[in-house]
Amino acid sequence: MTTYGGKTVFGATVGVLMLNTRFPRIPGDIGNAATWPFPVQFKVVSAATPDKVVRGDATPLLDAFIGAGRELVDLGCDGIATNCGFLVPFQHDMSRALGVPVASSSLLQAPLIRQSLPADHSLGILTISSETLTPVHLEAAGIAPDTPVAGTGAGSHFTTRILDDAAEIDFDKARADNTSAAMQLVADHPKVGAILLECTNMVPYAADIRRATGRPVFSIYTYLMWFQAGLLPRRFPADLDDIRLSEAVPK
Repeated sequence: MTTYGGKTVFGATVGVLMLNTRFPRIPGDIGNAATWPFPVQFKVVSAATPDKVVRGDATPLLDAFIGAGRELVDLGCDGIATNCGFLVPFQHDMSRALGVPVASSSLLQAPLIRQSLPADHSLGILTISSETLTPVHLEAAGIAPDTPVAGTGAGSHFTTRILDDAAEIDFDKARADNTSAAMQLVADHPKVGAILLECTNMVPYAADIRRATGRPVFSIYTYLMWFQAGLLPRRFPADLDDIRLSEAVPK
């Protein structure tokens, strides 16, 4: 059987474009390699900081993200993701420029999640900055403008530690900020049937949010697990002979 090359790195199909940060990232965070059950490749976009992307105008950074994405594609990635949900306005420009599937934001899951819910239920979004998550972001992700949105609070430990790029984080306080914000979201909007986490740094608290609210919780983790499964589908036994052979192995 002939095997073909054409790229430098094999087996790591997902490339993640990272903001330039120093804050600690625990398992669950997109930027902690131990989060993923498959290999990923990372590339830091040096000019992109959390403050610029979330609180400011990220538009001038588009070319830098495309350039970094091209480096990952050239290295061998078959699909590109970013580590900030606020980059969703870059989706179409990046996918067109890179020529591979792009998952710019966890928010892109919203239409599918909404379709899965009962007709009288809505999707709720939890974001690190409700003050700067604009209709432009929602529209870019195909999200209705009346979708319930809640933030962790501009002055909260979680928000300030991440957006100010602090060298230390109290993860117990960050967990409390996320769970309390999610509980407030469902208290204000009882018909919220599922919660979508905009921020990739919220994933470590998804199980806590699920437990506190009783709602399914979706995130960049759920998105990239699906994304990678399409880029590199799992190989199953080819036929019944393979199944019989596997069943015949002594336990």
